[in-house]
Formats: sequence, structure tokens, C-alpha cells
Amino acid sequence: MAEEKPIDQEGAEPVEKDDEVQEAVEVEEAVEVEETVEPEPEPEPEPEPEETVEPEPEPEPEPEPKPEPAPKPAAPADEKPAAAAAPAVPGAADAPEKPHGISGAVCAAIAAVALVVGVLAGHFLLGSAAGGSIALNGRTTLSSGELDSTIATYTSDGVAHDITAREVLTYGGAELAANEDGTYDIPAADSILNYAQTQLMLADAAERGVTATEDDINEFLSSSYGVDLATFASGMGMTEDAARDMLTSYVTISKLGEEVISGEIPEMPTEPTAPSEGEEDTPTAEYAEYVIALLGDEWDSDANDWATTDGEYYNTLSSYEISNDSATYAAASAAYSVAMTDYQEAYNTAMEEQDAYTNELFSNATIQIGTLA
Repeated sequence: MAEEKPIDQEGAEPVEKDDEVQEAVEVEEAVEVEETVEPEPEPEPEPEPEETVEPEPEPEPEPEPKPEPAPKPAAPADEKPAAAAAPAVPGAADAPEKPHGISGAVCAAIAAVALVVGVLAGHFLLGSAAGGSIALNGRTTLSSGELDSTIATYTSDGVAHDITAREVLTYGGAELAANEDGTYDIPAADSILNYAQTQLMLADAAERGVTATEDDINEFLSSSYGVDLATFASGMGMTEDAARDMLTSYVTISKLGEEVISGEIPEMPTEPTAPSEGEEDTPTAEYAEYVIALLGDEWDSDANDWATTDGEYYNTLSSYEISNDSATYAAASAAYSVAMTDYQEAYNTAMEEQDAYTNELFSNATIQIGTLA
């Protein structure tokens, strides 16, 4: 924001003022002069007439807080308003909490995932074709007879692929929804773009031999929602075939994501349960079990002692009293902090590798949106 400057009175025509008017002008000018003072970084103190405001000394910078751990969404929304994306890194996030049946919120999340299946879409767009996007001359709707017309074309490895309005509008098992006048809304550009991205990733998965079997789909439904395909399809309001197609795309691209990253992402740790008031320092077997589960190979349960003293857990927890059946909430919290840091580092590495993959895949493709043939 530009700094406000006081009005320059130099050269102005002198005007006679009575005493009260002259005093009011002087006070107003004083206030205007003081308003130009912008102390750093503390807010400007309330001005007082005839008193110069000195800038406050710049405070010492506070230590930079640790970055928040990566979220653990079921299907976080993409940055684009008309599109949603699946978890950013396959396997990085646990499945959503198992609902009692299929709730409306869960259905909406899965539907959004299926419409884009943007596990690896990241923030990269397809390159623009020569001439850029093609205008639709202001049209926003299509007749039923135009649903199978080409509304976009993407080209990859020299091969052109047409996209119809029906393909985008019905992708993921969605039903066609006509307007009151019998027309259909033209799919948003973001939806068309994400459909093309999905097809590119599915094609790449096929070339790599990555597929989703019936067992893969059933395992996903069982572990994520505790239901079978029939129950899932019923809750989504679609046929089993449509639900299977939607889940096949999702699971396939999830498996593709696991292939394009070099390392494994550890399970996202959960915070230890806080103790009751007044028992913060009371060691318990539950906290010991929690800590030792995180320590893994760094703890020797047979010796009831550390297996190694050169790991990050030992560096952080060596001052705490820990045994096979005793640890405090403070020790559990410290172990959680180390586990979350490890998770965050692995997640960030996977994201970098994933971005490199999508950047290369999508940079070799172009798309034209807006053609009606």
C-alpha cells in the first residue's frame, strides 16, 4: 500500500482565518503529518497533537514454527473451483473414517475424486495448442443432439483424441441433468481439462502395465469404507457398473502414483491421547506401547532398552524414562513429533517426484477446448 503524503501547502493562496478556524486547520495539519509516520512493525500509537511519534524499534524475529504436517484428506479439493482432486500422494493419506453406511458427504467426496481422478494432476496444465482455446461464441448450453459433439481435442505423442460433452458430463457415473428447457450446460473448461489429464494418466498406466483388479477395488472399499461394491453403488445412487468404472480409474491412478515415487511414505502418525487432568506425568503401559510402536528397530523389547543410540528417536527421547511397560505422555508426544517430521519429509519428497512426473507427462500434450463439430 502506497504511503500517504501530506498535502503540500507551499504556494497556496493565503487566506485570512479567524482564530478558531486557524486553530482547527493547525490541528488538522498536525494530524495529517502524524498519519504519515509508519512505525515498523508495531501499529502506530494514537497520535497526540504537537507531539512527534517515534517509530518503535523492530522486534526480534520469533523462531519460525515447524510446518504443519501434510493433511490427511479423503479427497481434498484442487485449487480450481470447478474441479476436485484425489489425495495428492497415493498411499500418503489413510482412508477416511469408516462411515455407518455411505453418508452424503462421503458420496460427494468420492464423486469429486472420480470426476477428476487427479491423484497426479498436481498443478500442471496441458500445453496450449496453436491458436489457443476456441471460442464458443458465448454459448453456455447444448441441445440433446449435440451431447456427442466434440467440445475439445487433446493431442499426445502426435495422436489426437476427441472429447465429447457426454463423456465429460457422465464421467464418474454422473447422470445427465437437463435444464428446464431441455438443454444441457456445456462442461466447464476445468472439467474438460481434468478429464483429459485423467485420460493421459490412464493411458500411461496402461503402458506401464498398471491396472486395478476386482480384488484391488474390493480391498479399497473394505479398508476405506467398510462396504462392498453393491452397498457403495447404492449409496452413490449409481449402478454397480458405473461405480466399478469410477473406482477402477481411481485405484489405477493411485497405483500409478505408487510406481512413480521412489520411496515409501510411512503411515501418517496419530497423536497420543492426552491424559486426564493431574495425570500428565503418570507413566502408563499404554504410552509405552505407543512409543515403542513408533521406535521400531531402534528399540529392543527383549533387552528392554534402546537397540541403537545413533537414531533420531534416541536423540530426542534419551532423556525420558522408557521401558516396555512404562512411558509418560511427554515421551509419547516427543515420539509423535519425530514420527511426524519423518512423515512430512517423505511426503515432500514424494510430491517433488510426483510433480516431476506430471510435468513431463503433461508437457508433451496439447489441448484445444471449445470445438463443436
